[in-house]
Amino acid sequence: MSQLLYEGADWNFDTVQRAHDVIEKIAVGDLGLSVYPNQIEVITAEQMLDAYASTGMPIFYPHWSFGKRFVQHEQFYRKGLSGLAYEIVINSSPCISYIMEGNTMTMQTLVIAHAAFGHNHFFRNNYTFKDWTDPAGILDYLVFARSYIASCEDRYGVSAVERVLDAAHALMGQGVNSSPRRRRPDLKTEEARQRERRMNDERIHNELWRTLPRGAAPQPAREDETLLRKLLELPQENLLYFFEKNAPKLAPWQREILRIVRLMAQYFYPQRLTKVMNEGTATFVHYTIMNKLHEQGRITDGAYLEFLASHTNVITQPTFEDPHYSGMNPYALGFAMMQDLERACLKPDDEDRIWLPDIAGCGDPMGALRDIWANFRDESFVLQYLSPKVIRQFRLFNLLDDPGEPTLLVEAIHNERGYRRVRAALGRSYDVAYSDPQIEVAAVDLAGDRRLILNHKVQDGALLAESEARSVLRHIAMLWGYEVRLQEIDADGRVLKEHNAGSNPQ
Repeated sequence: MSQLLYEGADWNFDTVQRAHDVIEKIAVGDLGLSVYPNQIEVITAEQMLDAYASTGMPIFYPHWSFGKRFVQHEQFYRKGLSGLAYEIVINSSPCISYIMEGNTMTMQTLVIAHAAFGHNHFFRNNYTFKDWTDPAGILDYLVFARSYIASCEDRYGVSAVERVLDAAHALMGQGVNSSPRRRRPDLKTEEARQRERRMNDERIHNELWRTLPRGAAPQPAREDETLLRKLLELPQENLLYFFEKNAPKLAPWQREILRIVRLMAQYFYPQRLTKVMNEGTATFVHYTIMNKLHEQGRITDGAYLEFLASHTNVITQPTFEDPHYSGMNPYALGFAMMQDLERACLKPDDEDRIWLPDIAGCGDPMGALRDIWANFRDESFVLQYLSPKVIRQFRLFNLLDDPGEPTLLVEAIHNERGYRRVRAALGRSYDVAYSDPQIEVAAVDLAGDRRLILNHKVQDGALLAESEARSVLRHIAMLWGYEVRLQEIDADGRVLKEHNAGSNPQ
């Protein structure tokens, strides 16, 4: 009797189920993966485009920007200028993996290994997802969010709701907490707690603004000002949270919309922190599983060659002069580092014992990798485990680009000091705190005109783009209801530039 899972390119649901069951035995039994229950759904090309537009979530509230992205992706796809992903996977429990109906059976097998087990394991075990996401509650919360925003559109008008959503989306990058100082949100109970939360927020809001002066009132007592700053939680890095709790003129429904967008921003935050690790893990898992299936005689040589062709395309790293170059390919770097760690665990050399001392020669590559997948994010992963072998493989070096000098300086080459500098520079490039503007609410003129003061901590002399700063500041002024000033300050506290927006921005 044939041991093949399938023959040819065609597939049906029984074949997909059979492939899933065999892959599960390898993933859980041989690789020791721990995953959420799987739910696999087959979708069309148009549904895949729609999922692209709405950040990959199955049920999302409507917004004009999603339609704009849909049209853009569709035009590129129809003209043959871009392809579609083979899959989309949702960090939920059960873990939902969408596979394209136009895929061959080999591609369906690859996608199940990659998404339903590789990404699934990473979602369930990496500490950033444990800290910040609620997989059991996300789908119910999306249903609530969609229905709530639809009810607001019916009651207050589409334009009024879109103004709030536009402002909230403009601040999504500054709408997250960068460290888990609060427990992760329990999304399953959000709808039930909405009324209680609104009443409590309004009570705090009334207490906060009760002591503010009216007209030419005298300066409030210092202890009152200290109390108000404490209630405002200043300085505050999470701008969406600040406006949700403290903006004096927002209605309760507007605050709830800010909360919805804020929770969505926080939900996707771990994916920004772990792009290399997440894709590297899923690619390593699918590569290992597909090789085991071929070794066991479960797929044909032709299917294996089809898999290798697709896999090679995924992990290709374009050179810097290539028109397709857009930085480091996270699939390529992540997979290369995972393979390198596996090799160092089994066949270390003297260089590995110096650069990877905690795993070199341990003899248990899957145990070491599972521990790394659980406890690191991109910048710490690169800082700890990028080896000289991978640096040489990708021909990495570090350039010093000094605006005051007419030429570039090659600051790090392939020697011991150079390896450390390359590793530090690449790790820093994955640090979201370094790449994103650091903007925080610094003060409110409580005794005067209630002007809001924001500070942008300038790094390496990089000021905000003037047009973008003006645009976002208008959204902030709309939410706050009074004048807003954004100060760009250096490490010594000197104000390098100021941006201002009035209380009635157009």
